[in-house]
Amino acid sequence: MNIKEKVAYIKGLAEGAELDASTKEGKILTALIDLVSDMADSIEELEEDVDTALDYCEELDEDLGAVEEILVDDEDCDCDCCDDDDDFECNGDCEDCDEDCELADEDYFEVECPACGEVICFDGSIDPEELACPACGEKFECVISEEDLENTDAE
Repeated sequence: MNIKEKVAYIKGLAEGAELDASTKEGKILTALIDLVSDMADSIEELEEDVDTALDYCEELDEDLGAVEEILVDDEDCDCDCCDDDDDFECNGDCEDCDEDCELADEDYFEVECPACGEVICFDGSIDPEELACPACGEKFECVISEEDLENTDAE
């Protein structure tokens, strides 16, 4: 039974008991029943408003999720040592990276481009013998020693 049904039940009980509204007690009970009825109407309106607000919040959450997917790419980094074609990935430890970079825990190598001096970060999945600088486009070879590989694996 919802609140409006309960109020209707109480009103029915008062009418069935032939409540005399001209007595002191009858006036008080009639006023209380009217007050409870008004409160039930207000509560019902508030519940409808809350339901509407919750539905709207859910729609906003879904829309915001879609916007976040468009604007935020978790794999991207804003530093100069990374480029947009996924050939180089930044680990977050190079000088231009933010500490929040999600690739900060990955193993990486850092080399300087012989043509322009740009610091380039790359991980073990990139062939160091076929590097291309994202800043100037110069292709060059980088030799990684076994010691460097062991130090990276130990981290």
